[in-house]
Amino acid sequence: MKQRLATLLPAMTLAMIFAAAPLAHSQPAAQPAAPAEITENGVITGTMNIEFGSRTNLDTSGDLKKGSAAMGAKDKYNFQIQVAKTTEYAGEITRQPKLFSSILGRTKQDGRLYYNVNLAVMNPSDLKQKKTIGKWVGEVPLDPASGTYDLAGGKANESPLRIAIDAIGQGQAFTDPFAGKLVGKTEKKEALGSRLYKRVVGGKEVTVTVKRADPMKFQGIELAKGPASVYPRTMVNGSLDYDYETSNYLTEGITFTYSVDGKEYTDKVTGSIKWVEDAQYKTNGRGAYEFNLRFNEDKNKPAQGEGAAFAGQSAEDAFFTVDNSLPSLTGKIDYVDAFIPGEETVSASKITYNLNANKLTKQQIVNFAKLWLICVGPTNDD
Repeated sequence: MKQRLATLLPAMTLAMIFAAAPLAHSQPAAQPAAPAEITENGVITGTMNIEFGSRTNLDTSGDLKKGSAAMGAKDKYNFQIQVAKTTEYAGEITRQPKLFSSILGRTKQDGRLYYNVNLAVMNPSDLKQKKTIGKWVGEVPLDPASGTYDLAGGKANESPLRIAIDAIGQGQAFTDPFAGKLVGKTEKKEALGSRLYKRVVGGKEVTVTVKRADPMKFQGIELAKGPASVYPRTMVNGSLDYDYETSNYLTEGITFTYSVDGKEYTDKVTGSIKWVEDAQYKTNGRGAYEFNLRFNEDKNKPAQGEGAAFAGQSAEDAFFTVDNSLPSLTGKIDYVDAFIPGEETVSASKITYNLNANKLTKQQIVNFAKLWLICVGPTNDD
């Protein structure tokens, strides 16, 4: 009997496993939780000081094209910016212009950006605790004729633009490169055309026509992951268009595509960044970019019954009205510009960031902050 029982037990065990198998498979797999949304003021804060050496240090040798910057002159962007409360970007970006000889037009100096940025994280439980965990470094070649920044072009000089994170604590080390192309403002302004921009405000569609729209294009840009691994590698396409008459930026679509915990997300950013000058700007240099960017506007029901709030406003004023019922990035970037004596050319800028999140995730906030630092040249050109 013992031998018979021994031979039966394995068979009985297998039968029990297979009998239970349908029950196990009938349980749905746990789905990863969606990233938490944040509604908070000051999700991007900090300062940036710009010195436009390419405008103040001009060539006097006569060897370069007339009006060129001197050899070695650079624009310097020094900054310390906190993003989503727990991440900090602090360091310098320099930009040297491409220079040509005065007679034959030969290249005398390549156009290039250099990144040297320290990356730090703050303890969510105590924001006073901060650790530098890596760097954002590398070169970006610039072709001024087309306004193209090649984010992967630094590889040719063995200095690719990248985020390099050290192994600290339980965090693993990794290096991730940037890629794709940013096409900034064009040199040939005569080719600029008009564009019509639309948005829904108070349940009504309002439009703005820009007569001279200069698109800043994002062509297959790949934002490196990091500083923390929760901020994934992200693909960016679309454009942010500059209006030369008003100095405003408008967009009908910048898309960010990325994965978090195995689930893919696509964010479409639409809206405007409005330039507002102080009445005494020419003497005090004060102005601000007012942000009104909406995330996934087409997927979120627009606010209703707000028409009375826009009574007496022009279509353009209504277009720039903030709608806090939608996921959005709002707030301001304030400027205090200094000018070359006797001219209207800006020689230096002191910038203060104070942007707010409404129903945004940390991934959305960090992705936008990275892209804005990629655009530091075009967004601060006159």
